[in-house]
Amino acid sequence: MSLKPRVACARVLAELLRHKGSLASSLPQWQDKVAPADQALMRELCYGSMRYYPRLNAIVGLLLEKPLRNKDSDVLALLLLGLYQLDYTRIPDHAAIGETAGAAKALKKPWATGLINGALRRYQREKQTLTDSLKESEEYTCAHPQWLLNAYRAAWPDDVETIIAANNAHPPLTLRLNTRTQTREAYLQSLAESDIEATATPWSPCGLTLTTPCDPTGLPGFARGQVSVQDEATQFAAPLLELAPGQRVLDACAAPGGKTGHILQSEPELAEVVAVDLEARRLARVEENLTRLNVQAKVVAGDATEPASWWNGTPFDRILLDAPCSATGIIRRQSDIKLLRSAADIERLTELQGQMLKALWPLLAPGGILLYATCSALPAENSEQVERFLQTTDNAVELPIDAAWGSAQPAGRQLLPQREGHDGFYYAKIRKIAK
Repeated sequence: MSLKPRVACARVLAELLRHKGSLASSLPQWQDKVAPADQALMRELCYGSMRYYPRLNAIVGLLLEKPLRNKDSDVLALLLLGLYQLDYTRIPDHAAIGETAGAAKALKKPWATGLINGALRRYQREKQTLTDSLKESEEYTCAHPQWLLNAYRAAWPDDVETIIAANNAHPPLTLRLNTRTQTREAYLQSLAESDIEATATPWSPCGLTLTTPCDPTGLPGFARGQVSVQDEATQFAAPLLELAPGQRVLDACAAPGGKTGHILQSEPELAEVVAVDLEARRLARVEENLTRLNVQAKVVAGDATEPASWWNGTPFDRILLDAPCSATGIIRRQSDIKLLRSAADIERLTELQGQMLKALWPLLAPGGILLYATCSALPAENSEQVERFLQTTDNAVELPIDAAWGSAQPAGRQLLPQREGHDGFYYAKIRKIAK
Protein backbone atom coordinates (compact mmCIF):
# COMPACT_ATOMS: atom_id res chain seq x y z
CA MET A 1 0.00 0.00 0.00
CA SER A 2 1.34 3.42 -0.97
CA LEU A 3 2.16 6.06 1.61
CA LYS A 4 0.36 9.37 1.41
CA PRO A 5 2.75 12.03 0.10
CA ARG A 6 2.71 14.21 3.24
CA VAL A 7 3.51 11.21 5.44
CA ALA A 8 6.48 10.34 3.23
CA CYS A 9 7.56 14.01 3.19
CA ALA A 10 7.49 14.11 6.99
CA ARG A 11 9.71 11.01 7.11
CA VAL A 12 12.25 12.63 4.78
CA LEU A 13 12.27 16.03 6.48
CA ALA A 14 12.43 14.50 9.96
CA GLU A 15 15.72 12.85 8.99
CA LEU A 16 17.08 16.17 7.74
CA LEU A 17 15.97 17.97 10.89
CA ARG A 18 18.02 15.42 12.84
CA HIS A 19 20.88 16.15 10.42
CA LYS A 20 20.81 12.68 8.94
CA GLY A 21 21.26 12.31 5.18
CA SER A 22 20.14 14.85 2.59
CA LEU A 23 17.29 15.32 0.16
CA ALA A 24 19.44 13.74 -2.55
CA SER A 25 19.94 10.58 -0.47
CA SER A 26 16.68 10.36 1.50
CA LEU A 27 14.05 11.47 -1.00
CA PRO A 28 14.50 8.64 -3.54
CA GLN A 29 14.12 5.99 -0.84
CA TRP A 30 10.79 7.37 0.36
CA GLN A 31 9.54 8.52 -3.03
CA ASP A 32 9.34 4.90 -4.16
CA LYS A 33 6.81 4.25 -1.39
CA VAL A 34 4.42 6.91 -2.77
CA ALA A 35 2.02 6.40 -5.69
CA PRO A 36 3.58 7.55 -8.99
CA ALA A 37 0.87 10.20 -9.40
CA ASP A 38 1.92 11.80 -6.08
CA GLN A 39 5.70 11.72 -6.52
CA ALA A 40 5.97 15.15 -8.17
CA LEU A 41 3.94 16.68 -5.32
CA MET A 42 6.16 14.98 -2.76
CA ARG A 43 9.30 16.34 -4.41
CA GLU A 44 7.86 19.86 -4.58
CA LEU A 45 6.81 19.81 -0.92
CA CYS A 46 10.19 18.54 0.28
CA TYR A 47 12.34 20.88 -1.78
CA GLY A 48 9.99 23.82 -1.24
CA SER A 49 9.89 23.38 2.53
CA MET A 50 13.68 23.38 2.60
CA ARG A 51 13.90 26.34 0.20
CA TYR A 52 12.01 28.45 2.73
CA TYR A 53 13.10 26.58 5.86
CA PRO A 54 14.61 29.61 7.69
CA ARG A 55 11.38 31.55 7.12
CA LEU A 56 8.98 28.72 7.93
CA ASN A 57 10.92 27.69 11.03
CA ALA A 58 10.77 31.25 12.35
CA ILE A 59 6.98 31.16 12.02
CA VAL A 60 6.79 27.79 13.77
CA GLY A 61 8.69 29.34 16.68
CA LEU A 62 5.89 31.87 17.09
CA LEU A 63 3.10 29.30 16.81
CA LEU A 64 4.37 26.88 19.45
CA GLU A 65 4.39 27.61 23.18
CA LYS A 66 7.56 25.53 23.58
CA PRO A 67 9.90 23.80 21.10
CA LEU A 68 9.14 20.24 20.10
CA ARG A 69 11.37 17.46 21.37
CA ASN A 70 14.00 16.04 19.03
CA LYS A 71 12.09 12.75 18.80
CA ASP A 72 9.12 14.71 17.42
CA SER A 73 11.01 16.10 14.44
CA ASP A 74 8.37 14.49 12.21
CA VAL A 75 5.74 16.72 13.83
CA LEU A 76 7.92 19.76 13.19
CA ALA A 77 8.26 18.55 9.61
CA LEU A 78 4.47 18.50 9.22
CA LEU A 79 4.21 22.07 10.55
CA LEU A 80 6.81 23.22 8.02
CA LEU A 81 5.00 21.36 5.25
CA GLY A 82 1.66 22.88 6.24
CA LEU A 83 3.03 26.43 6.25
CA TYR A 84 4.74 25.88 2.90
CA GLN A 85 1.50 24.72 1.34
CA LEU A 86 -0.45 27.69 2.73
CA ASP A 87 2.04 30.28 1.50
CA TYR A 88 3.65 28.86 -1.64
CA THR A 89 1.30 26.42 -3.36
CA ARG A 90 -2.12 26.47 -4.97
CA ILE A 91 -3.35 23.66 -2.76
CA PRO A 92 -6.64 24.77 -1.16
CA ASP A 93 -6.13 25.81 2.47
CA HIS A 94 -8.63 23.28 3.83
CA ALA A 95 -6.83 20.45 2.04
CA ALA A 96 -3.40 21.66 3.08
CA ILE A 97 -4.41 21.82 6.74
CA GLY A 98 -6.59 18.73 6.84
CA GLU A 99 -4.22 16.39 4.98
CA THR A 100 -1.17 17.64 6.87
CA ALA A 101 -2.75 17.37 10.33
CA GLY A 102 -4.18 13.96 9.40
CA ALA A 103 -0.73 12.69 8.50
CA ALA A 104 0.18 12.73 12.22
CA LYS A 105 -2.06 9.69 12.76
CA ALA A 106 -0.17 7.70 10.12
CA LEU A 107 3.03 8.66 11.93
CA LYS A 108 1.54 7.12 15.09
CA LYS A 109 1.28 10.51 16.79
CA PRO A 110 -2.45 11.19 16.93
CA TRP A 111 -1.86 13.66 19.78
CA ALA A 112 -0.19 15.99 17.26
CA THR A 113 -3.24 16.21 15.01
CA GLY A 114 -4.87 18.90 17.11
CA LEU A 115 -1.60 20.76 17.64
CA ILE A 116 -0.91 20.94 13.89
CA ASN A 117 -4.49 21.82 13.01
CA GLY A 118 -4.60 24.56 15.66
CA ALA A 119 -1.22 26.05 14.73
CA LEU A 120 -1.98 26.21 11.01
CA ARG A 121 -5.44 27.70 11.57
CA ARG A 122 -3.94 30.29 13.89
CA TYR A 123 -1.49 31.19 11.16
CA GLN A 124 -4.40 31.66 8.77
CA ARG A 125 -6.09 34.05 11.20
CA GLU A 126 -3.06 35.97 12.45
CA LYS A 127 -0.72 35.81 9.45
CA GLN A 128 -0.25 39.57 9.11
CA THR A 129 0.51 40.13 12.79
CA LEU A 130 2.85 37.14 13.00
CA THR A 131 4.84 37.98 9.87
CA ASP A 132 5.04 41.68 10.77
CA SER A 133 6.77 40.70 14.01
CA LEU A 134 9.50 38.96 11.98
CA LYS A 135 10.29 41.76 9.55
CA GLU A 136 13.44 42.73 11.43
CA SER A 137 14.80 39.20 11.08
CA GLU A 138 17.04 38.75 8.02
CA GLU A 139 16.69 34.98 8.30
CA TYR A 140 12.95 35.46 7.82
CA THR A 141 12.99 38.16 5.14
CA CYS A 142 15.76 36.54 3.08
CA ALA A 143 14.94 32.87 3.83
CA HIS A 144 18.64 32.17 4.48
CA PRO A 145 20.56 31.30 7.66
CA GLN A 146 22.33 34.33 9.11
CA TRP A 147 25.83 32.83 8.87
CA LEU A 148 25.40 32.38 5.12
CA LEU A 149 24.02 35.89 4.61
CA ASN A 150 27.06 37.21 6.46
CA ALA A 151 29.40 35.13 4.28
CA TYR A 152 27.78 36.26 1.03
CA ARG A 153 27.82 39.87 2.17
CA ALA A 154 31.51 39.73 3.08
CA ALA A 155 32.47 38.17 -0.26
CA TRP A 156 30.01 39.81 -2.66
CA PRO A 157 28.61 43.02 -1.10
CA ASP A 158 27.23 44.24 -4.44
CA ASP A 159 25.66 40.92 -5.42
CA VAL A 160 23.91 39.70 -2.27
CA GLU A 161 20.38 40.43 -3.48
CA THR A 162 21.04 38.69 -6.81
CA ILE A 163 22.42 35.60 -5.05
CA ILE A 164 19.48 35.43 -2.61
CA ALA A 165 16.93 35.75 -5.41
CA ALA A 166 18.63 32.96 -7.38
CA ASN A 167 18.87 30.68 -4.34
CA ASN A 168 15.16 31.13 -3.56
CA ALA A 169 14.02 30.41 -7.12
CA HIS A 170 13.15 27.13 -8.77
CA PRO A 171 16.15 25.99 -10.86
CA PRO A 172 15.91 25.92 -14.65
CA LEU A 173 16.37 22.70 -16.60
CA THR A 174 19.47 23.16 -18.74
CA LEU A 175 20.74 20.60 -21.22
CA ARG A 176 24.09 19.91 -22.83
CA LEU A 177 23.91 18.79 -26.44
CA ASN A 178 26.43 16.43 -28.00
CA THR A 179 27.36 18.79 -30.82
CA ARG A 180 29.42 16.05 -32.52
CA THR A 181 26.17 14.40 -33.58
CA GLN A 182 23.84 17.38 -34.06
CA THR A 183 23.98 21.17 -34.16
CA ARG A 184 22.27 23.18 -31.47
CA GLU A 185 20.07 24.88 -34.07
CA ALA A 186 18.88 21.51 -35.41
CA TYR A 187 18.08 20.24 -31.92
CA LEU A 188 16.20 23.41 -31.01
CA GLN A 189 14.14 22.83 -34.16
CA SER A 190 13.38 19.23 -33.16
CA LEU A 191 12.24 20.49 -29.73
CA ALA A 192 10.02 23.08 -31.40
CA GLU A 193 8.45 20.33 -33.52
CA SER A 194 7.59 18.56 -30.25
CA ASP A 195 6.09 21.80 -28.87
CA ILE A 196 8.91 22.19 -26.35
CA GLU A 197 10.20 25.73 -25.93
CA ALA A 198 13.90 26.23 -25.31
CA THR A 199 16.58 28.89 -25.71
CA ALA A 200 20.31 28.67 -26.34
CA THR A 201 22.53 29.33 -23.32
CA PRO A 202 24.42 32.62 -23.65
CA TRP A 203 27.93 31.35 -22.84
CA SER A 204 28.11 27.62 -23.50
CA PRO A 205 27.93 26.77 -27.23
CA CYS A 206 26.41 23.35 -26.51
CA GLY A 207 23.80 24.33 -23.90
CA LEU A 208 20.10 25.10 -24.02
CA THR A 209 17.52 25.81 -21.35
CA LEU A 210 13.90 24.66 -21.43
CA THR A 211 11.30 27.36 -20.86
CA THR A 212 9.30 24.90 -18.77
CA PRO A 213 11.14 22.05 -17.00
CA CYS A 214 9.95 18.53 -17.81
CA ASP A 215 10.99 14.91 -17.44
CA PRO A 216 14.18 14.85 -19.56
CA THR A 217 13.93 11.15 -20.33
CA GLY A 218 11.17 11.90 -22.85
CA LEU A 219 13.15 14.52 -24.76
CA PRO A 220 14.20 13.83 -28.37
CA GLY A 221 17.47 11.92 -28.49
CA PHE A 222 17.86 11.63 -24.71
CA ALA A 223 17.84 7.82 -24.66
CA ARG A 224 20.49 7.80 -27.42
CA GLY A 225 22.80 10.14 -25.51
CA GLN A 226 22.32 13.20 -27.71
CA VAL A 227 21.50 15.41 -24.71
CA SER A 228 22.29 15.37 -21.01
CA VAL A 229 20.99 17.38 -18.07
CA GLN A 230 23.88 19.68 -17.14
CA ASP A 231 23.86 23.26 -15.90
CA GLU A 232 25.58 25.83 -18.11
CA ALA A 233 28.19 26.62 -15.45
CA THR A 234 29.44 23.02 -15.39
CA GLN A 235 29.63 22.87 -19.20
CA PHE A 236 32.84 24.93 -19.11
CA ALA A 237 34.87 22.16 -17.43
CA ALA A 238 35.63 20.02 -20.50
CA PRO A 239 36.72 22.94 -22.74
CA LEU A 240 38.92 24.37 -19.97
CA LEU A 241 40.86 21.09 -19.81
CA GLU A 242 42.25 21.67 -23.34
CA LEU A 243 41.72 18.05 -24.30
CA ALA A 244 43.67 16.40 -27.13
CA PRO A 245 44.01 12.89 -28.61
CA GLY A 246 46.13 10.45 -26.67
CA GLN A 247 45.80 12.12 -23.28
CA ARG A 248 45.15 10.28 -20.01
CA VAL A 249 42.50 12.13 -18.00
CA LEU A 250 41.49 11.77 -14.34
CA ASP A 251 38.05 12.92 -13.23
CA ALA A 252 38.31 12.95 -9.45
CA CYS A 253 35.06 13.11 -7.43
CA ALA A 254 33.31 12.15 -10.67
CA ALA A 255 29.76 11.23 -9.57
CA PRO A 256 27.17 11.55 -11.02
CA GLY A 257 29.25 11.59 -14.20
CA GLY A 258 27.97 14.57 -16.17
CA LYS A 259 31.41 16.10 -16.65
CA THR A 260 32.95 12.67 -17.31
CA GLY A 261 30.53 12.18 -20.18
CA HIS A 262 31.25 15.65 -21.53
CA ILE A 263 34.99 14.96 -21.46
CA LEU A 264 34.57 11.73 -23.41
CA GLN A 265 32.19 13.23 -25.96
CA SER A 266 34.42 16.30 -26.41
CA GLU A 267 37.50 14.28 -27.36
CA PRO A 268 36.75 10.69 -28.52
CA GLU A 269 40.46 9.91 -29.09
CA LEU A 270 41.62 10.16 -25.48
CA ALA A 271 43.90 7.32 -24.39
CA GLU A 272 42.01 6.75 -21.13
CA VAL A 273 39.61 8.46 -18.75
CA VAL A 274 39.61 7.34 -15.12
CA ALA A 275 36.54 8.38 -13.10
CA VAL A 276 37.03 8.14 -9.34
CA ASP A 277 34.56 8.68 -6.52
CA LEU A 278 34.66 7.81 -2.84
CA GLU A 279 31.21 6.18 -2.64
CA ALA A 280 30.74 3.02 -4.69
CA ARG A 281 26.94 3.44 -4.70
CA ARG A 282 27.29 6.81 -6.45
CA LEU A 283 29.41 5.24 -9.17
CA ALA A 284 26.41 3.22 -10.33
CA ARG A 285 24.95 6.52 -11.55
CA VAL A 286 28.20 7.28 -13.39
CA GLU A 287 28.03 3.90 -15.15
CA GLU A 288 24.39 4.52 -16.14
CA ASN A 289 25.20 7.93 -17.61
CA LEU A 290 28.19 6.66 -19.55
CA THR A 291 26.22 3.72 -20.93
CA ARG A 292 23.46 6.04 -22.15
CA LEU A 293 26.05 8.29 -23.81
CA ASN A 294 27.75 5.24 -25.37
CA VAL A 295 31.19 6.19 -24.01
CA GLN A 296 33.61 4.32 -21.77
CA ALA A 297 35.76 5.21 -18.78
CA LYS A 298 37.56 3.26 -16.10
CA VAL A 299 35.29 3.75 -13.09
CA VAL A 300 37.02 3.35 -9.72
CA ALA A 301 35.81 3.56 -6.12
CA GLY A 302 38.58 5.38 -4.31
CA ASP A 303 39.57 8.22 -2.01
CA ALA A 304 41.04 11.25 -3.78
CA THR A 305 43.11 12.01 -0.67
CA GLU A 306 44.75 8.55 -0.83
CA PRO A 307 45.46 7.81 -4.52
CA ALA A 308 48.06 5.15 -3.68
CA SER A 309 45.16 2.74 -3.10
CA TRP A 310 43.89 3.02 -6.71
CA TRP A 311 46.49 4.78 -8.93
CA ASN A 312 48.63 2.53 -11.17
CA GLY A 313 51.56 4.97 -11.27
CA THR A 314 51.07 6.22 -14.84
CA PRO A 315 50.80 10.04 -14.83
CA PHE A 316 47.74 11.89 -16.09
CA ASP A 317 47.93 14.68 -18.65
CA ARG A 318 44.77 16.28 -17.30
CA ILE A 319 43.08 16.16 -13.90
CA LEU A 320 39.63 17.53 -13.10
CA LEU A 321 39.11 18.00 -9.36
CA ASP A 322 35.48 18.96 -8.78
CA ALA A 323 36.07 19.14 -5.05
CA PRO A 324 33.56 18.48 -2.25
CA CYS A 325 32.34 21.87 -1.10
CA SER A 326 29.61 23.82 0.70
CA ALA A 327 27.41 23.84 -2.44
CA THR A 328 26.61 27.49 -1.68
CA GLY A 329 26.48 28.21 -5.42
CA ILE A 330 23.74 25.66 -6.16
CA ILE A 331 21.32 26.11 -3.25
CA ARG A 332 18.37 26.38 -5.64
CA ARG A 333 19.13 22.76 -6.63
CA GLN A 334 20.01 21.58 -3.12
CA SER A 335 17.70 23.66 -0.95
CA ASP A 336 18.40 21.56 2.15
CA ILE A 337 21.82 23.26 2.30
CA LYS A 338 20.00 26.04 4.20
CA LEU A 339 19.29 23.57 7.00
CA LEU A 340 22.23 21.19 6.82
CA ARG A 341 25.24 23.45 6.29
CA SER A 342 26.84 25.60 9.00
CA ALA A 343 29.73 28.04 9.25
CA ALA A 344 31.82 25.34 10.93
CA ASP A 345 31.57 23.18 7.80
CA ILE A 346 33.56 25.67 5.72
CA GLU A 347 36.78 25.14 7.69
CA ARG A 348 36.36 21.35 7.50
CA LEU A 349 35.73 21.47 3.75
CA THR A 350 38.64 23.78 2.98
CA GLU A 351 40.95 21.39 4.83
CA LEU A 352 39.64 18.46 2.75
CA GLN A 353 40.01 20.40 -0.50
CA GLY A 354 43.60 21.26 0.38
CA GLN A 355 44.33 17.59 1.12
CA MET A 356 42.92 16.57 -2.27
CA LEU A 357 44.96 19.15 -4.18
CA LYS A 358 48.14 18.05 -2.42
CA ALA A 359 47.40 14.33 -2.91
CA LEU A 360 46.47 14.52 -6.60
CA TRP A 361 49.24 16.89 -7.72
CA PRO A 362 51.90 14.09 -7.91
CA LEU A 363 49.62 12.21 -10.33
CA LEU A 364 49.88 15.01 -12.92
CA ALA A 365 52.52 14.77 -15.64
CA PRO A 366 54.93 17.71 -16.13
CA GLY A 367 53.26 20.16 -18.50
CA GLY A 368 49.84 18.82 -17.54
CA ILE A 369 46.83 20.81 -16.34
CA LEU A 370 44.81 20.38 -13.15
CA LEU A 371 41.41 22.07 -13.27
CA TYR A 372 40.12 22.85 -9.78
CA ALA A 373 36.36 23.38 -9.59
CA THR A 374 33.66 23.78 -6.95
CA CYS A 375 29.98 24.67 -6.81
CA SER A 376 30.73 27.05 -3.95
CA ALA A 377 30.27 30.81 -3.96
CA LEU A 378 32.67 31.37 -1.05
CA PRO A 379 36.28 32.57 -1.65
CA ALA A 380 37.62 30.44 1.23
CA GLU A 381 36.92 27.32 -0.84
CA ASN A 382 37.87 28.89 -4.16
CA SER A 383 40.36 31.68 -4.88
CA GLU A 384 41.85 31.61 -1.37
CA GLN A 385 42.27 27.83 -1.58
CA VAL A 386 44.04 28.05 -4.94
CA GLU A 387 46.23 30.99 -3.90
CA ARG A 388 47.41 28.99 -0.90
CA PHE A 389 48.20 25.98 -3.10
CA LEU A 390 50.15 28.09 -5.59
CA GLN A 391 52.17 29.71 -2.81
CA THR A 392 53.16 26.35 -1.30
CA THR A 393 53.76 24.37 -4.52
CA ASP A 394 56.88 25.47 -6.38
CA ASN A 395 56.11 23.65 -9.66
CA ALA A 396 52.53 24.98 -9.96
CA VAL A 397 51.59 28.04 -12.01
CA GLU A 398 48.15 29.48 -12.63
CA LEU A 399 46.85 29.63 -16.19
CA PRO A 400 44.54 32.66 -16.47
CA ILE A 401 41.06 31.87 -17.77
CA ASP A 402 40.16 34.31 -20.54
CA ALA A 403 36.38 34.08 -20.75
CA ALA A 404 33.30 36.24 -21.16
CA TRP A 405 31.47 34.45 -18.35
CA GLY A 406 31.95 35.03 -14.63
CA SER A 407 34.49 37.38 -13.09
CA ALA A 408 38.24 37.13 -12.62
CA GLN A 409 39.41 36.52 -9.05
CA PRO A 410 42.86 36.81 -7.42
CA ALA A 411 43.14 33.22 -8.65
CA GLY A 412 40.66 31.56 -11.01
CA ARG A 413 37.25 32.70 -12.17
CA GLN A 414 33.92 32.81 -10.29
CA LEU A 415 30.36 32.48 -11.56
CA LEU A 416 27.61 33.58 -9.17
CA PRO A 417 24.13 32.01 -9.39
CA GLN A 418 21.77 33.77 -11.80
CA ARG A 419 18.02 33.46 -11.32
CA GLU A 420 17.28 32.79 -14.99
CA GLY A 421 20.72 31.51 -15.89
CA HIS A 422 23.60 29.41 -14.67
CA ASP A 423 24.46 28.09 -11.21
CA GLY A 424 27.24 29.44 -9.02
CA PHE A 425 30.55 27.77 -9.86
CA TYR A 426 34.31 28.34 -9.63
CA TYR A 427 37.23 27.28 -11.83
CA ALA A 428 41.01 27.61 -11.62
CA LYS A 429 43.54 26.17 -14.10
CA ILE A 430 46.93 25.10 -12.76
CA ARG A 431 49.84 23.84 -14.89
CA LYS A 432 52.67 21.66 -13.60
CA ILE A 433 55.98 23.03 -14.82
CA ALA A 434 59.03 20.81 -15.25
CA LYS A 435 61.73 21.26 -12.61
